[in-house]
Amino acid sequence: MTAAVRADARVHDVAGVGIGPFNLGLAALAAPLDLDTVFLDRAEEFRWHPGMMLEGATIQVPFLADLVTMADPTSPYSFLNWLKHTGRLYPFYIRESFYPLRAEYDAYCRWVADQLPALRWGRTVTSVEVDPHDDDLYVVHARTAAGVESYRTRHVVLGVGTQPVVPAALRGLDGPVVHSADYLTHRDALRAAASVTVVGSGQSAAEVYRDLLETTGPGGQRLDWVTRSPRFFPMEYTKLTLEMTSPEYTDHFHALPVDVRDCLTREQRNLYKGISADLVDDIYDALYRKSATGPVPTTLLTGTEVLGATWDGERYTLRLRHATGVEHERTTDALVLATGYAAQVPDVVLGIAHRLAWDDRGRLDVARDYSVDGGRRRVFVQNGEEHTHGLTAPDLGFGPWRSSAILAAVCGRDVYPREQRIAFQEFGVPTGTHPAPAGTVRAAGAVALADEAHP
Repeated sequence: MTAAVRADARVHDVAGVGIGPFNLGLAALAAPLDLDTVFLDRAEEFRWHPGMMLEGATIQVPFLADLVTMADPTSPYSFLNWLKHTGRLYPFYIRESFYPLRAEYDAYCRWVADQLPALRWGRTVTSVEVDPHDDDLYVVHARTAAGVESYRTRHVVLGVGTQPVVPAALRGLDGPVVHSADYLTHRDALRAAASVTVVGSGQSAAEVYRDLLETTGPGGQRLDWVTRSPRFFPMEYTKLTLEMTSPEYTDHFHALPVDVRDCLTREQRNLYKGISADLVDDIYDALYRKSATGPVPTTLLTGTEVLGATWDGERYTLRLRHATGVEHERTTDALVLATGYAAQVPDVVLGIAHRLAWDDRGRLDVARDYSVDGGRRRVFVQNGEEHTHGLTAPDLGFGPWRSSAILAAVCGRDVYPREQRIAFQEFGVPTGTHPAPAGTVRAAGAVALADEAHP
């Protein structure tokens, strides 16, 4: 059900759908500008990954990767300004760590949200439609406790974020299966179970395993960790690799053929979906410490894929296959799926699907400027473009750059100057390079470097 829209109703410059960190950052950067904005979210307040708000856990990017600093270091909505206002600037300085606590980042975002009157909480967006009075405008409909509201707007920014992923082999399971997104809600019950299996290989899996490991000991709960990855790999954090979170690499990635981009997305998982090296070492140290008093009832299984599971009312039987091809079974009383998140095209845009650009796999074909409406530059996405822009899509530090690009399209000018070249390396063929003649023989001893476009 949608509300009737009056022809003389207020027209916003921007309507944001969803208020996660990226649209929150966009709202903060838009706040000092002469723009009429509104941002809608079904939640009653800002909460960032509440199910994984483990004590002592840090975010995996430096504090400069806040909502605004990389676009406007003078913004009053910076993390450092939050530290100053809360009396924590000097303690943070003395701590000498670039990485804020996850709870600090959440509190900082809520502090920013409390200052932005453009945010509308408790609004579940139900549809986006072309304005019936002006086909150059859109109408965003939202359901509230009091009824339906409609917002006319010149631009729409989709920032609905990612959704928890459950592998096909484990969908529809009965029993106490928990996705890591809801871990804290179920932690007490999981700790009370006789055995728990964690499935996954990234940071969330490692944090859940480490948290449960703390109460595991000789004769206690059995704790297993299963991953199909060949190892529990750390997130690569070397500086030349970090240059891939740059405008240049995003340009390079966006220009590649779709098949190559999809291949690279799979190959680059360890660049941003691995485990922090400190946590890997901490897990080993905990295992070593606990083993000093007897065998630790835990098993870490690498190269192992979960083919399926059954629940008999008391425990799960997991059907597993090792990379060698050998299949086997294990039982467990509880199951935690740390199987990640993925972007999805929200149903709310189906009413304007004819105006959006799609690839041949049913995904939004996101332009380099983050628009998805075939060059009209009226509809944009945030963190829904990993398949077109690569690893900068979910990167918190690149969020302000993307917001700056969106605001440039909205305002018709670069409000916040954007760096175009920051990397020392070239990701594609250097400009001005002359192609080698066909059949050229490489000099003896020369090292051939495989270009990413030809894996």
